[in-house]
Amino acid sequence: MNFIAPINTDNLLSEAEKENLYLKLLEQINKDFNFANEPIDFPLSTKPVELKIQLHEKIYRLIQHKFAEYLNLLYIIDVPEAEVKKLDGSDLVELSEQVAFLILKREWQKVWFRNKFS
Repeated sequence: MNFIAPINTDNLLSEAEKENLYLKLLEQINKDFNFANEPIDFPLSTKPVELKIQLHEKIYRLIQHKFAEYLNLLYIIDVPEAEVKKLDGSDLVELSEQVAFLILKREWQKVWFRNKFS
C-alpha cells in the first residue's frame, strides 16, 4: 500500500482514524512540539476537530509573537521549506491554517511510514 498525501486537514484526520493511527499522530505532534521547546501536549482524548482548531491557534500565535520559534518548529518537524514558501502570507489566519495542515501532513507521513515499515 502506497502513502497517499491527504488533500486537506479533515481528510487527513479521518484517514488517521480509519487506520487506527490517530493516537499515534497526537503522540508524534506532542513529541515534536516538545522537542522544539513549544509544548502543546494534546491529551489522547483530544477530538480531531479540537486538534484542528488548537493547532491552528498555536501556529497563529507562534507566527505573530514568536517567529524564530515558529521557524525552528518547522525545521524540527521537517516541513518542506518549498511548500511553506508557496503559501500566500498576506492573511495571517489563512496562512496559519495552511501551515497547520503542512505540519499535520508531515507528522501523518511519519506515523504512517513507521506503522507500515516497522
